[in-house]
Amino acid sequence: MVSVIYVNGEFLPESDAKVSLYDHGFLYGDGVFEGIRAYNGRVFRLKEHVDRLYDSARAIALEIPLTKDEMIEAILETLRRNNHEDAYIRPIVTRGEGDLGLDPLKCPRQNVFILTVEWGAMYGDLYEEGLTAVTVSIKRNRSDTLPPNIKSLNYLNNILAKIEANEKGGDEAIFLDTNGFVSEGSGDNIFTVKDGIISTPPTINNLKGITRAVTIELARKKNYPVLERDLGLFDLYTADEVFVTGTAAEIAPITKIDGRIIADGKPGPITRDLIKEFVKLRNTEGTPINP
Repeated sequence: MVSVIYVNGEFLPESDAKVSLYDHGFLYGDGVFEGIRAYNGRVFRLKEHVDRLYDSARAIALEIPLTKDEMIEAILETLRRNNHEDAYIRPIVTRGEGDLGLDPLKCPRQNVFILTVEWGAMYGDLYEEGLTAVTVSIKRNRSDTLPPNIKSLNYLNNILAKIEANEKGGDEAIFLDTNGFVSEGSGDNIFTVKDGIISTPPTINNLKGITRAVTIELARKKNYPVLERDLGLFDLYTADEVFVTGTAAEIAPITKIDGRIIADGKPGPITRDLIKEFVKLRNTEGTPINP
């Protein structure tokens, strides 16, 4: 089946969904995007993802030429036309076509694209075994330079981290910020568990993850204490459990970091419990694709 892509109000075959070489999203990473999941015919936390997309756009003074309700309907219609019930969804908004200069005022019309693809478990069997993670030398962007909370098309910081993780044999990278505190993974938020207490870095130096927020919500419902606090490498190496969260990754355990085995080297009981609760929630909650 040929994929259908939403392009500025039209639904086009993938081969016809094109962007100009002069689009500032292509030239300069000048745009924003979201990653969203659909499960069993429902889109999980759709409103929260769309809200974050518009927040990212506002932060870079990018006008999205759709209302939030129109964006939601466009996402659902793209899923319908592709007959996708379990999918990864990628809405993208670019600054649009301009010239080779930087000035965004030279880009009079924004572009909106929506892609949907079938998607399964990102890490396969590693949810049972645990991921291997490595800290990387590249630092997370400072919040006063390119704030990590802007989910922009400029993802080179993340890609450099992933390159280094690949070279070091890691399934995932761990960023430190410029102060040496743990920030996040190359594409997900990070949590530790120590003596029954769950900790995660504050979101000033990492993305305000939707799955991160869901995980905190589930943990508190299960009466697990959750702290948002600065973490260092010592906290990772000596944790009872470490896990990451993200739309693509969901909740994934980490059992080895920088050559150190975390606790007994197996996914811990709190991580496993949260995975179970997350799967129950995402399989039953969400915006129906077909009303």
